[in-house]
Amino acid sequence: MTSEIRDTLDHAIARSQGLDTLLRDLTDRAVGQVPGAVACSVTVRRADRLMTLAGSSGLPSGLDLRQYENGSGPCVDAAETRSPRYAPDLATETRWPAYTEYALATGVRCVLALPLAVEGETGAALNFYGLEPDSLAEGREAAGTFAERAADAVNEALRLERQQASAADVRTALLSRSVIDQAVGMLMARERIDAHRALERLRRASQHQNVKLRDLCGELVARASGGAARGRDSSGRP
Repeated sequence: MTSEIRDTLDHAIARSQGLDTLLRDLTDRAVGQVPGAVACSVTVRRADRLMTLAGSSGLPSGLDLRQYENGSGPCVDAAETRSPRYAPDLATETRWPAYTEYALATGVRCVLALPLAVEGETGAALNFYGLEPDSLAEGREAAGTFAERAADAVNEALRLERQQASAADVRTALLSRSVIDQAVGMLMARERIDAHRALERLRRASQHQNVKLRDLCGELVARASGGAARGRDSSGRP
């Protein structure tokens, strides 16, 4: 079973177009790999609140959200305590009364929530749902193995996303530097001043008008090249 789960997750990573796509794929595949599971979701804490990043097809609407709203439930407990939570039969469960009532109304009778060790996140869980009492008992070992590999997959996806975000930040910084340099060169030629004085005049103008230096320079370059730009009066001229 371990090698089958590994192959399943490796395939999900290979065909993924990003973290969201990967997680949706993983949850669907988790249902197929864990006996007794009819639905699966991924809970992660971001910006100091829990949220469902992805859910398999067949996941009852609001099943996780009701836990977040109440601040209690197996998924919440697993994410916050980093310990597994298993509710073999919600009809006799007493730990989360508000949640169990809602879950039972959706037809869910059994819940297994496993913590995910996700780097940079303060809480995460992989949640499995069954329709019959103790229906996830047979699949608990497989679910644990899947959760371990899922954490690896999510961490890898997050690492790639951070790299992409960093590359985007670098490109933005380079574009900003380029437009500022162009504006400095234009001012040097127009006013016959050196680069240091031209940059200082641009900085003073951006502060005076409460406009970012990058935006001010971009507008000057656009005006000089005949591009559309926001109009300024003579007092806005650096």
